Amino acid sequence: MQRNIVSVAPMMDWTDRHCRYFHRLLAPHAVLYTEMVTTGALLHGDVERHLRYDASEHPVALQLGGSEPDDLAKCAKLGAAYGYDEINLNCGCPSERVQKGAFGACLMAEPQLVADCVAAMREAVSVPVTVKCRIGIDDADPREMLWRFVDTVKAPHFIVHARKAWLKGLSPRENREVPPLDYDLAAALKKDFPDTLMTLNGGITTAQDTLTHLKRFDGVMLGRAAYHTPEVLIEIEEKLHGTAPITLESVVSRMAVYAQAQMDAHGTPLHAITKHMVGMNTGKRGARRWRQILTVDALKSRNAADILNAALEAVA
Repeated sequence: MQRNIVSVAPMMDWTDRHCRYFHRLLAPHAVLYTEMVTTGALLHGDVERHLRYDASEHPVALQLGGSEPDDLAKCAKLGAAYGYDEINLNCGCPSERVQKGAFGACLMAEPQLVADCVAAMREAVSVPVTVKCRIGIDDADPREMLWRFVDTVKAPHFIVHARKAWLKGLSPRENREVPPLDYDLAAALKKDFPDTLMTLNGGITTAQDTLTHLKRFDGVMLGRAAYHTPEVLIEIEEKLHGTAPITLESVVSRMAVYAQAQMDAHGTPLHAITKHMVGMNTGKRGARRWRQILTVDALKSRNAADILNAALEAVA
């Protein structure tokens, strides 16, 4: 059974392919996840735009949003054909838009439907099919809802965000912060399902948090901490895998090459790539200028090296 899995959570509007390329430079061993892609977007939209990624992103997982087994099976096949290493089903997002589509966190109330979806996806592809969920929704007792959900769905790997999702009354942002974390409950779930991989998500911000939680779980998934303070990914790599320190200079150099290639080949705006780097150097001298160059100055430039080197000089 695979253990010590460290991953970066799927985050809407954040973990696009440019963000994932950047995170891969910082964390060579981490599993990276796409933003959630709905089945409708793949079945009726631009598949190439949604699924294109850089080969360096492996291992990379595609997160799907949907609740129709046949549609999810078709989309899982598309993901596998594109070479994704894992297909993940979103059963944790509490946003109203997702609720209107009858998927996301509200699926925790329909474990048999989720079981049918997972079974259809697993039959369609040979890569792992995983489920990301909460510990419960609304007033439901997590000990009852979560245990029934895991026992019914029977996925080989669950990523458990250790907070409830409140489908009414809290915004998506509040749902990430207001419901209390219950790591012990998630650990009890792992103890009762020892043969199922369990990754813990929610409120994990440091390398020490990660190492501590890996004593009780098979994996740890970082969310906003990986985006706002991406140096934490470098520290985790050093502590968990003994890798040599990754320097800011090397990251900037490789991002400049990547960004210029994306601009030249696809017309990608420079700021669409560099915006994912603004969390680096938070709290350090020159951090404000670093952020300004990567967001404002990048809007007006077509030379990635000039912009990124200027940002590097600001924090030198």
